[in-house]
Amino acid sequence: MTPPPGSTGAGPGGGGYLDAASAEPLHPAARETFLAALDQGYADPRRLHRAARSARLLLDNAREVVADCLGTRPDEVTFTASGTDAVHRGLLGLRAGRARHGDAIVHSAVEHSTLLHAAAWVPGDHVAVEVDRWGRVSPDDVAHAAAADGVAVAAVQAANHEVGTVQPVAEVAAALEGSGVPLFVDACASAGRLALPGGWDAAAASAHKWGGPAGVGVLLVRKGARWRNPFPGDDRVDERATGFENVPAALAAAAALQAVVAERDEVGRRQAALVDRIRAAAAALPDTEVVGDPVARLPHLVTFSCLYVDGEALVHGLDRRGHGVASGSACTAATLEPSHVLAAMGALTHGNVRVSLTRATTETEVEAFLTALPEVVAAIRAEVGL
Repeated sequence: MTPPPGSTGAGPGGGGYLDAASAEPLHPAARETFLAALDQGYADPRRLHRAARSARLLLDNAREVVADCLGTRPDEVTFTASGTDAVHRGLLGLRAGRARHGDAIVHSAVEHSTLLHAAAWVPGDHVAVEVDRWGRVSPDDVAHAAAADGVAVAAVQAANHEVGTVQPVAEVAAALEGSGVPLFVDACASAGRLALPGGWDAAAASAHKWGGPAGVGVLLVRKGARWRNPFPGDDRVDERATGFENVPAALAAAAALQAVVAERDEVGRRQAALVDRIRAAAAALPDTEVVGDPVARLPHLVTFSCLYVDGEALVHGLDRRGHGVASGSACTAATLEPSHVLAAMGALTHGNVRVSLTRATTETEVEAFLTALPEVVAAIRAEVGL
């Protein structure tokens, strides 16, 4: 049965989709724009004929809208094949641009696995800077690690994808000033929901995280930054591009971002209030730890860990009650491996649940989840004699 307009796909028991940190449902503005652009944005925007010029105008418009929403220049915006691709290109492109100075990468211990995989893919030392119990990195610690010989680039995410903690990116940039080490910022979890922090040399975002279509990433490279394509190129004018752009999808992503930014203050306040209720209810459960900064955090996300509970069983139990949540590492949820983020914070790494609200999540859906949660946790613990 097709959910009614505006529904998040509630299941039995009045639940709903509570995994927006993985993918936000498509924003109506994105759907409308995508369908309208299909008839005009099919041609190669690099060609000179009329259809190509039409596609180019749409692509330029998408770039300008994204730049305006993120507070950057249109010529600093490139659409890529995904947020993962944007992270890889942003990080490794800055590293390639500093090849004469070294090849080492400094990053926080709680970066997304996308960045960790990129760092592991290239030779050189990779230094993981420790975080505090909230998952926040120290700017001085990053600057100290970056001062070592042979460091090519430093990386600090804008906000953590798993526990929601906002990182002090501007302070990190200030601490790195004068070192010559560029800063890469993974903003995939926060773009659209929070203003993009300053001080970056390159940054990445992902459209499906804010309600745009999947398969659209955004790579930002600051004008004047030493960035070099780390992968084989093609004959595109923009060396940062990954090939023939999906113009309708890029325009739809821009439309969704514009709509999300326009409404984020109101939506953020409503989501933060609902998340506060979830945090309080989770903290009241026996042997349960709520993780991440309670204040300086993404407004829509909370993670907690339940002792003596298997994360996979918790996800399935909640899903049977109609509540779609995530567990395990947010980066490796398919295997439910212990979270490297929670381990770096010194938190419980098993029996964890990440709840992330969509823009349409209602108070009724949250209350239904809070009714189901203690019942599911108690049932799982009872099965093992607790």
